[in-house]
Amino acid sequence: MFSTLRGRIVVILAVLAVSIWQLYSRGLKQGLDLQGGMHLALEVDDPQGTLTAEAKADAIDRAERIIRTRVDELGVEEPLIQKVGSDRLVVQLAGIDDEDRAKNILNQAAFLQFKLVLSTTKIAASLPRIDRAILAALGPEELRRLGADTAQAAGVPAGGRTVEELLFGSDTSGAVPDTGAADTAAPAEDTLPAPSSRPFTALLNAGDVEGTYLVATEDVPAMERFLSVREVLRALPRDVSLHFESQPIGVSARTYRRLYVLEREPFMTGEDLENAIAARDPQFNQSQVQFELTRTGGRRFSQFTGQHIGDFLAIVLDDEVMSAPVIRERIGNRGQIDLAGAPLEEAHDLALVLRAGALPVPLTVVEERTVGPSLGQDSIRQGTIAGLIGLVGVLAIMMGFYKMAGVLAVLALGVYVIIMLGALAGLGATLTLPGIAGFILSVGMAVDSNVLIFERIREELDAGRASRTAVDEGFSHALSAIVDSNLTTLITALILFQFGTGPVRGFAVTLSIGIMASFFSAIYVTRTLFLIYLSRRRASDPVSI
Repeated sequence: MFSTLRGRIVVILAVLAVSIWQLYSRGLKQGLDLQGGMHLALEVDDPQGTLTAEAKADAIDRAERIIRTRVDELGVEEPLIQKVGSDRLVVQLAGIDDEDRAKNILNQAAFLQFKLVLSTTKIAASLPRIDRAILAALGPEELRRLGADTAQAAGVPAGGRTVEELLFGSDTSGAVPDTGAADTAAPAEDTLPAPSSRPFTALLNAGDVEGTYLVATEDVPAMERFLSVREVLRALPRDVSLHFESQPIGVSARTYRRLYVLEREPFMTGEDLENAIAARDPQFNQSQVQFELTRTGGRRFSQFTGQHIGDFLAIVLDDEVMSAPVIRERIGNRGQIDLAGAPLEEAHDLALVLRAGALPVPLTVVEERTVGPSLGQDSIRQGTIAGLIGLVGVLAIMMGFYKMAGVLAVLALGVYVIIMLGALAGLGATLTLPGIAGFILSVGMAVDSNVLIFERIREELDAGRASRTAVDEGFSHALSAIVDSNLTTLITALILFQFGTGPVRGFAVTLSIGIMASFFSAIYVTRTLFLIYLSRRRASDPVSI
């Protein structure tokens, strides 16, 4: 069937129909450089320099798998996630609409812990020691600067004391007098008041929930600075850690953050998490993440909650308390994380990163680029212009030099272009700017095969062969040269795909598909068109070549 003229026409029409259907139904995906998106470079965050090169390499390997899972669930098509060196990941996401959301999902550590809430009496005796540790570690000058910076940012809150009064005591007589200057002007260092002897304790207010203190939101930066001091952590009881709640609360026209007193060691971590989904609480209509634990984690969770009925259980994500419900009964392998007034999309994002798993180490964004859609459209336009110029030039040369045979080659080239685009769409390949270059190059290679065939036909005609015999011999003898040239180029393209990066791989994919499509069009389609052309002529008529 495939050797007869009718069979050949059926095969070509079938291939064209499939290609057009794939192109119409699936379309061509565009890469980052064509449709825009974001490019991120992430590195292991190790400011203290405590990680060895081997540890960083291992962390990047594990982080790559976790980020790949998160990106897959994010729904980005054809993302590029690649290791560069031993401590860097490059992530390219094409067509991203909400870049901040994507960056937060990629960079969120998602380290989940379950900790018991303790009474504030656990640290009451340690507060004087913590105050002394802060004074010794930071010194009066840094405390003065910290108080001035915080006061400038917060001002005087309604109905409460100023930050200076909290940090430096109630005596503010040393403050800079009002001279009519702007309120945000920084006071001179030598006019700042002397720090209070209770810098830590002064920021704590009685909590509204068991095991918590309230810290005014304007005081949170100062408190976080204190909690980052190594001497303060040593002054805390060994079995205690302090964590802020993720969301502020309003009390008497002011906003506060709860500071929880928790057991230092979690009784369980997110490693025992099996699944997490976003949902809405039907009673209060608030967003939440419902999680399911493994069988082992469920037994441990059930045993722990059974022993602590009436206590509070803190769910800590990335060192912030997401919620701290009271344990009213023994809980099995299911639970939930309440997100208060957060939108449902935030709950979806949290469930996504929890399912993917926690990053082994924190990652920091060291490079960020955004490719706008306008730049992508410019690339498409310039690539289209370059392709059209090359195509028109090839067509003009072929038809001018090879006459009717050139026209047949042009028709075969049209079939090649449709097959090429349909194959790219069917395979779900992403078209990039280097891919367009590969496509243009493969057009030239498709014509090159026709040139070999036509020159061989000319040689046969010059040797006195009949038209049909010359055409048959031309295709037959040129076949080996065409196979050799296409095969060597295909091997090169496969090597580029195996060892190249994103743009290079896009070039290799397009070039590989183009080689196979050009082989089909040059050997099968062009010969079929020649058979149709010769069938309408007498055997003695010359071939227009």
